[in-house]
Amino acid sequence: MAIRTSEATWIGTLKEGHGTMKLGSGFFEGPYTFASRFAEDKGTNPEELIGAAHAGCYSMFLSALLTGAGFPPDRIQAKAAVHLGQTNGAPTITLIELTVEAQVPGLGEGDFQEKAAAAKIGCPVSKALAATEIKLTAQLLP
Repeated sequence: MAIRTSEATWIGTLKEGHGTMKLGSGFFEGPYTFASRFAEDKGTNPEELIGAAHAGCYSMFLSALLTGAGFPPDRIQAKAAVHLGQTNGAPTITLIELTVEAQVPGLGEGDFQEKAAAAKIGCPVSKALAATEIKLTAQLLP
């Protein structure tokens, strides 16, 4: 199986410093700061990248489950809202809210909800984030 890499460089103190995160593939490189992580300043942050990874993994895993059941999807749109809070005074990812909308011809609502729930449990990123509560809202579109 593949090994994927990413890297980050941080320069300076926690609050005044700045850094850059980049993917090993070279397709993304972005700045981050204390303010882009803990406030709403420009730049990215680790939680945003975790959310992108989770949404991407989830949508692919759901597609595989649906296709394997004989219902190849036309479209799956997944979003992940990663909540950064505090636990025992330390920054902690406290919740991830996955929201998915899918167009899957011929599939009933009950079967869709079953596959959506199975994808939440089975996608590799969900497994890696198992210590965090993950809530799922799944909608089957016409």
